Amino acid sequence: MSRVYEVMFIVRPDVTEEDTDKLIAGFSTTIASGGGTVKTVEKMGRRKLAYMVRKFNDGNYVLLTIEADGAGVLELERRLRVTEPVIKFITVRIDEEEKRLAKVKALRGVRRSKTSPEPAAAAAPAPAPAPAAEAAEPAQAVV
Repeated sequence: MSRVYEVMFIVRPDVTEEDTDKLIAGFSTTIASGGGTVKTVEKMGRRKLAYMVRKFNDGNYVLLTIEADGAGVLELERRLRVTEPVIKFITVRIDEEEKRLAKVKALRGVRRSKTSPEPAAAAAPAPAPAPAAEAAEPAQAVV
């Protein structure tokens, strides 16, 4: 059964852009060989880490959105774990969240179509402006 996942991993900051592209291509072929597909690849760039990881204070973030089965994701995680330039990774299943958001949007659309907009004529009249004489008086200081 194929599900949708987000895989974010952090690459060491001293790795070049070409090597990062090779890593992404290698992970994409791992997913494809497992019967999955890579939906999106987003290189988020170099960012500071919240805490020191393997003696690094920053790293290059990469986000992959993939559609694969459990065995394909396990193989990808195994490769992420043994790949030396990858210092941290996380995999999150997002298909249930997408279903929940679609359901909420559908319910909101149904509620909006049931309620009709109220007429503007029923609005309360605006309060009358203050007389000019009161506004011109200076405020008195309390001693």
